[in-house]
Amino acid sequence: MTLTAISGARLFDGIAFRERHHLLVEDGRVAAIEPGEPAPGVEIMRLEGGIVAPGFVDVQVNGGDGILLNDDPSPQGVLRIAEAHRSFGTTALLPTLITDTRERTLAAIEAVAATDIPGVVGLHLEGPHLDPARKGAHPAELMRSLSDDDIALYAEARQRLGVLLITLAPAQASPEAVRKLVGAGVIVSLGHADCTADEADALFDAGARGVTHLFNAMSGLGHREPGLVGAALARADVWGGIIADGHHVDPRALAVALNGKQGPGRLFLVSDAMALVGSDADTFPLHGRTVSRDRSGVSPRLMLADGTLAGSDIDIASSVRFMVEHMGWPLEDALRRATADPADFLGIGNQRGRFVSGARADFVHLSQSMSLNRVSLGD
Repeated sequence: MTLTAISGARLFDGIAFRERHHLLVEDGRVAAIEPGEPAPGVEIMRLEGGIVAPGFVDVQVNGGDGILLNDDPSPQGVLRIAEAHRSFGTTALLPTLITDTRERTLAAIEAVAATDIPGVVGLHLEGPHLDPARKGAHPAELMRSLSDDDIALYAEARQRLGVLLITLAPAQASPEAVRKLVGAGVIVSLGHADCTADEADALFDAGARGVTHLFNAMSGLGHREPGLVGAALARADVWGGIIADGHHVDPRALAVALNGKQGPGRLFLVSDAMALVGSDADTFPLHGRTVSRDRSGVSPRLMLADGTLAGSDIDIASSVRFMVEHMGWPLEDALRRATADPADFLGIGNQRGRFVSGARADFVHLSQSMSLNRVSLGD
């Protein structure tokens, strides 16, 4: 057994900074966090300043390295996407299939279930049980209600995948259907929904535990009609992903939401990344349409010809930098929303997103300016 001390940088454990501490790693797993200098005889990996943090966790990754999961739902496609995001510090992710055919859904389930790719912790199905009224860049013609056959398929897939997250809309799924999914261990999130707050609450009461890219493609917050946004923000038991790129959510709305979700059901960062992350290309196809990269603004954005945002062109490390540099957000909180919080939402907080005994020792080494120096995978 090899015991290594990672020393010389500020240590963020997933929740808070541990000043003047070092991380002990044994055979790719976290052994302990100890104060001061490492004991004599311990092998030392000494870093020159900066920050050591758990690897980032992203629950919504549609693509990378020039491809979408929808276009290549194979082990090779999943591997390319995971490697593209690992280069930006994401060491745990859910490949995400946006609304597609049943055949493509089956292929994505098989691609993830049949392989053991480092960093891939499960699958996110964002559709097809969404509301056409809030389709965003998804193909409305493929959206449909959740059936008993779908529930049986997802329950079986959950056993093979480990983590299965499904985004659906109240218009396409009853509270009883949600209870069945949750009873089978599926994580249910609400999104792409034009529902009332009462309709959302009915599914939250049935066990749905999150919202997908808060504010985007959902009924907004009004003072008499709170919509899905209001229902999510009002509940302490509801988690939510949010895109921090300066385009999907105005920084003022982002600050209001993040300040309001400080308890158990917190908002965490998601990339909603599309094919161009990790690629030099400026366009890619999406269900017969062309998505183009616009490099103006504080970060690139992806749009269809009609101006509709089509996912994002950002990674989690860039999202953390946006929070700190453009919003003046506390670094500790921004890092937590990229590590421990999404891991807790997925129920894997004892293995990912934190430096706790026995967890995988995946870590990133960041400079003081939040650029990525190193990405390391544990075991």
